[in-house]
Amino acid sequence: MTRTGIASFVALAATVVLACQPVRAQDPDVVSGTLARVKQTGTVRLGYREASIPFSFLDRAGRPMGYSIDICNAIVEEIGRTVGRDDLKVDFVKVTSETRLQAIVDGAIDLECGSTTNNLERRKIVDFSPMIFVSGTKVMVPVATAWRDFRDLKGRKVVVTRGTTNAQALKALDQKFNLGITPLDGPDHEESYRMVAGGEADAFATDDILLYGLIAQHRSQAQFKVVGEFLSYDPYGIAFPRNEPEMRAGVARAIRNLVVARDIGPLYAKWFERRLPNGERFNIPMSPQLDEYFAVMGEGREPN
Repeated sequence: MTRTGIASFVALAATVVLACQPVRAQDPDVVSGTLARVKQTGTVRLGYREASIPFSFLDRAGRPMGYSIDICNAIVEEIGRTVGRDDLKVDFVKVTSETRLQAIVDGAIDLECGSTTNNLERRKIVDFSPMIFVSGTKVMVPVATAWRDFRDLKGRKVVVTRGTTNAQALKALDQKFNLGITPLDGPDHEESYRMVAGGEADAFATDDILLYGLIAQHRSQAQFKVVGEFLSYDPYGIAFPRNEPEMRAGVARAIRNLVVARDIGPLYAKWFERRLPNGERFNIPMSPQLDEYFAVMGEGREPN
């Protein structure tokens, strides 16, 4: 990203910091909406993904884990403080890229803990936490594929995962440069990967970090490579129901506290720089724009 791009993220971070100024925790006796339901039932429902490594995926025993899951657990702790309960339980609910946001709208989950881009269109139906990661659309192709730039997609069959923003990026690129791409869609990231592995598609376009995760998970570094420049920039956030200021304040407090307590760095390193429980390893340092974002968010702040 250019200096201008980083500056834009820093400006966005400053806006988030202003929006996340210390907020007094809501009186546990007068909470409403999602928080009222959580207080009554003692359960927070977390939407998880099966193959969004390292954000949200299953360990070898089939239990959800990942960077976004850990952040959601911190949010659950803050929700407990907000509603005056220290005995909250977590109920994990499987979602896909296609169903995740509707699950929030329908009230099936309280937090979506995956790899979800925060954009204007999505903010019309759900709300988002402060940014937790920044990624962008890139392309996975077989290692034997010759690649100079995105024009090498001309005439290719390219799969994207249904319900993702990557489809919009690919469509815009195709229309602008008249590439004649044949778009295909997979129901989830794993199936999109398998379509390339099985020869049904020539390439898979999605967020670069997810492509690296799938290649690492399948130990297929000798088969596939991630190529090209970013076709989009995508800030990730934890999604939750709209028009709930108490919930929004609690989510913001939880993430700000991770930043101010300097827990966000070790949490990032756990999932992106060290070997994962399933054996994969990314060795991806925090990007300059995310580092700047967290620095601005936590500058001079104290946890509540």
